[in-house]
This record gives sequence, structure tokens and C-alpha cells, in this order.
Amino acid sequence: MMRTRQWIAPTLAVCAALGASPAFAASAGGAPQTTEAVRIGVILVVLAIVPAILISTTSFIRIVVVLSMVRHAFGMPQTPPNAVLTSLALFMTAFVMGPTLTEVNQKGLQPLLDGTLELTQALEGGSQPLREFMLAHTRDSDLEMVYRMSGSPLPATPQDVELLKLTPAFMLNELRVAFTIGFVILLPFLLIDLVVASILLSLGMMMVPPATISLPVKVLMFVLIDGWSLVLEGLLGSFT
Repeated sequence: MMRTRQWIAPTLAVCAALGASPAFAASAGGAPQTTEAVRIGVILVVLAIVPAILISTTSFIRIVVVLSMVRHAFGMPQTPPNAVLTSLALFMTAFVMGPTLTEVNQKGLQPLLDGTLELTQALEGGSQPLREFMLAHTRDSDLEMVYRMSGSPLPATPQDVELLKLTPAFMLNELRVAFTIGFVILLPFLLIDLVVASILLSLGMMMVPPATISLPVKVLMFVLIDGWSLVLEGLLGSFT
């Protein structure tokens, strides 16, 4: 009993000092405090799924896949490290998605934080810029395939496209474009490997691994042509 009294008094004091608990608001009939608590809870949930939204509805997929293929083209699967490529892909995604994310903030997030829009209205307004971006970078064939797999009829207008079906179609298109760009990047490196292997074979140096000679050559060529800048410029240009 003594222990119970010891922790009940501090707890009541803390709750009285905060004065913003949903329980107190409900007991006092404070609907605004309850609404604010619900709004904060929704924001926390949205923040928890932000990584999934960032990956599936933005240009991050195309950028990070292409950068990873450049790394594998060198024959160095761990250089640059994953943290470096991911950070670079995030910054490039911010450049590409800047106008779209600004519209999302203006039409969805800020009105929700200010309390001028309800949750459903904020979600609808915030998803509209993302929908327009994904529709602009999604093939009709990919969208038709997703609707065919789901057994749903095709929408009559682009505004009727469901976001849950548009997202996988957009991801498929991003993977297709990323592998197309990666194929173009891999060809020069493959040519260097073939030339080095042929030279070593003609010299009778069959015991020397071709990668030992070709790796410095590929790195030198990539540095001389300023390869990273070319790759990033090409990625940005693929979204225009």
C-alpha cells in the first residue's frame, strides 16, 4: 500500500502538469485536445511508413539501381559502400522530387498540421501530386498488367486510377528504365574486360586473372571521362 501511494502521487502531479493527455481531455469534454492527439498519432504513423513511401513512389528506385550497377560494372561490389550510394541516391531523389514534394507539403501535410483539413481530405490532397508524377512515368502496358492481375476493370480516366495499383506499375517501369540505363553503362566495361582477356591470352599469361589488369584500366577510364557526373546527369535527364 505504501509503494502504491508513493507512485500514485507523482503520477498525478505529472499528469496535472502536462494537462494535454487525451484521457484528461476526454474526461473534461475537450474535443479539440482529442482531435489534436489523433492528428499527432496519424503523423507518427505516416512518419513510420515514410521509408516505404519514399522507395515505392519516388525516383529513388531508378537512381539507386543504376548506381549499384555502376559499382558492379567495376567488379567492386562493396566500393563505394552502401551508405554512400544510398545517401547520394537520397540527395538525387530530393532534386528530382523537389517540386512534387513541395506540392505534397502545401496540399496535404501543412493543412493537416494546421487543422484546416480532415485526415481523409489531407491524404487525398497530398497524394494527388504523387499520382501525377507516377502517371507521367508509368507505361500503359504496366498499368494494364497490374489491373489484369488484380482482376479489376481498367479505369476510364487517369484520375480514376487507384493508387494501390498505380504504385506497383510505377515500380515496374522504374526497374525497366534502370536496367536499360545499366545495360548501356555495362557495355564499355565489358569491352575492356574482353580486350584485356584477349591481350593476356595472346601473351600466354593465362594464369593472370583478367580482373587484376582490367580493374585499374576501368577506374582510370571512368575518372578521365568524369563518369559519375555523366551518370548523374543522365539520370536527371531521364526524368524530364
